[in-house]
Amino acid sequence: RQTLSRAKVLPFFANLEPCLIGIESCASSQYWARELTQQGHTVKLMNPKFIIPYRKSGKNDANDAEAICEAVGRPNMRFVAVKSVEQQAVCALHRSRQHLTQARTALINHCRGLLAEFGVVLPQGSEKLRHDLPALLADESSGIPPLLHAMMQEHLVDLARMDQRIHAIDLQLRAWMSQHTEAQRLEQIKGVGVITATAFVAGVVDAHLFKNSRQFAAWLGLVPKQYSSGGKSRLGGITKQGDVYLRTLLVQGARGIVYQAGKREDRLSGWIKALVARAGVNKAVIAVAAKQ
Repeated sequence: RQTLSRAKVLPFFANLEPCLIGIESCASSQYWARELTQQGHTVKLMNPKFIIPYRKSGKNDANDAEAICEAVGRPNMRFVAVKSVEQQAVCALHRSRQHLTQARTALINHCRGLLAEFGVVLPQGSEKLRHDLPALLADESSGIPPLLHAMMQEHLVDLARMDQRIHAIDLQLRAWMSQHTEAQRLEQIKGVGVITATAFVAGVVDAHLFKNSRQFAAWLGLVPKQYSSGGKSRLGGITKQGDVYLRTLLVQGARGIVYQAGKREDRLSGWIKALVARAGVNKAVIAVAAKQ
């Protein structure tokens, strides 16, 4: 029940005997876990949704702390692995790359939307915008008002700058992968490239925490939701639990494998084609992602 300011947290725990500390997995929790572990404490991070059932009444700091203390001592509680500083840095690169990619897509859609208001409709795709927009701005009969020319030129400069930053992050991730055999082994899997391999090595701290591949797929949210009772099994769509970014990368790679299966005659492609015919493309993509 004691309230501590941020500056007093580490000194407070430094004066305690080594003990078990439970923390909700949230922003900055990885940092605190590393710092407290260096002081000799045993730190356990937990998903907040696993703590909620232990909260007795309304949500406040005292009730949350009591619930965390109760949850961290449960024998069947599932904990979040603590990342190293290097792994956290690689995850930060991926988050920055994801942010830049989304911002680039938003900028492209913004430009296409503005031009459509003046009857200038550009084909979908970033390359079409990069190729066609400079020519349209140079053409006085294109229909783009002169008042917008300067702004569109600046948007093109911003787009080129985003491309450069994304490419620089890609080079950093490739250089990091060249020094880690785990990422290099993952890259050998179909549908897995530099981005996916480095994201999984950094995001999945210890794969030995999972008993088998199906448990790992469940952690990623690639297994059906269950609403079963009275011996009746009811399955729905995938749970979508776990890391959204990792699951998205895996599903995108699996979608590429499914689309290429129609051009191949190997055993995996035969299984995929039969699955597509029986269950459809989307379910086949999820099945391939879980199988990877």
